[in-house]
Amino acid sequence: MLLLAVASCGAATLAEGWDTGRAVVACQFGSIGYLWLLERLIPYRPEWHPSGREVRCYGIYFILTMTGGAVAQLLVSAVVTRLAAPHPALPLYVEIPLALLTGSLAKYLSHRWSHQNRWLWRLHGVHHALDKVNVTNNGVNHLLDILVAQFIVQLTLAAVGFSAASVFCATLFVVAQGYFVHANVDVRLGALNHVLASPEQHRLHHSTVLAEAGHYGSDFAIWDHAFGSFTWRPGRAPVAVGLDDPHAFPPTGDVLANLLHPWRPAAGSGAESSL
Repeated sequence: MLLLAVASCGAATLAEGWDTGRAVVACQFGSIGYLWLLERLIPYRPEWHPSGREVRCYGIYFILTMTGGAVAQLLVSAVVTRLAAPHPALPLYVEIPLALLTGSLAKYLSHRWSHQNRWLWRLHGVHHALDKVNVTNNGVNHLLDILVAQFIVQLTLAAVGFSAASVFCATLFVVAQGYFVHANVDVRLGALNHVLASPEQHRLHHSTVLAEAGHYGSDFAIWDHAFGSFTWRPGRAPVAVGLDDPHAFPPTGDVLANLLHPWRPAAGSGAESSL
């Protein structure tokens, strides 16, 4: 249903000439609302529901991320507008799947890089300090982490030569999938887990057991297969999520400390042990 809604939103926006930026925001809030409802109806772990205090904390991160993302989008758009083709070189039904795969590969590589590069990890680790995985804390990120990932993916799509229309459709899919894989929903995709990323896989990505915390793809699972980071098996679930060293990052509730964390001296080797 979520994928159908995303496809319908993309098709209607292109057919009617609606503002693509507003369409992306509508898709984002629609995905959050739908998945939040499912979390109440069929939760994976009821104890992963956010408390009122956590919702307020996550809301601060969400506002900062949205604001920083909007500013970053203006900067990225200035580059993308110059590089992206104004009209599709191929029929959209061909170009959109190619854009999805290309953007997915770029996002996979940038995400994996953020786990392997020490400085980028000090940005991305803010997201992994969470001890729950649910749709409301998907927005708990460092602003620069969002900027780096967004820039790499969109610049890759534009440099390859995809049209603005196909980049827009790929963005809708990525936004919806990003919230879906974080949803605290008891849903099983079965064999589709080997093609699409799912909450079953992404919970393992947040596992405190690093040997099973692969799954860098948050939209497609094919790149995890291709690069050897696919660890999901039917019924496999993390014992706990978060950091193997919870003291490597400030508490999630300390927003300012997390924003400043990348520039503070590393306290021993704790941060690196979470890579």
